[in-house]
Amino acid sequence: RLHRSAAEEPHILLECDGSVLDSIQKHLKLYKIRRKVTIAPCPELSLWAVIPGEQPGDASSLPKCADQALLLTPDPRAEVMGWRLIAKKGANLSEIIPGSQVGDVQDYHRHRYKQGIPEGVKDLPPGVALPLESNLAFMNGISFTKGCYIGQELTARTHHVGVIRKRLLPVRLPPSAAVPEGADIVTETGKRAGRFRAGAGELGIALLRLAHLHEPLCVRLAGHTVRLSASTPQWWPKAAK
Repeated sequence: RLHRSAAEEPHILLECDGSVLDSIQKHLKLYKIRRKVTIAPCPELSLWAVIPGEQPGDASSLPKCADQALLLTPDPRAEVMGWRLIAKKGANLSEIIPGSQVGDVQDYHRHRYKQGIPEGVKDLPPGVALPLESNLAFMNGISFTKGCYIGQELTARTHHVGVIRKRLLPVRLPPSAAVPEGADIVTETGKRAGRFRAGAGELGIALLRLAHLHEPLCVRLAGHTVRLSASTPQWWPKAAK
């Protein structure tokens, strides 16, 4: 939420998966009704993920160096994801955050897969992914007090019963493995354990039955078998592990 001046109505920036930008705009405009709300993309802005370094003190010094940033805020999903930075396109990042190094977008995806953080329609297919199975309750993604919303009854009931049999988990594959999105994951005995969602290199994310978490797992492809292992992220609440 941006307040450019006291006299202005607030501006709200919504970060979304760019591949579904058009459908998100149509969805929001459907519920605008007759309110005086303008919904439009911001092509003049660029979004950056600022991943924390390994040196102590990085977190405390970062905001003081961000005078040129339109917005620099902690990533609301998890502390391990660092910060979200929004700046004008073409801004000099080395001036905004001195000492920073510009990485590849794949570096970012590898980091979040290592931490088990889902993002976008590949990791969270619309109409398929359930909020609690996707760990959104761990990432400030669900409110249990805000009132009615689509899917509220199922989400609230599952939360209060406390039985979640499947979760999105980080998985590790052999370096040269190429597992297709949506591939079935099975145990050594052939029992279905879950489904591979997406990945980058030897890291990925999969929806797995928790009962098979500590068993040897694999994906059987044409002509060969790819073995993989799953783990629970360190940043999860202790009660969830």
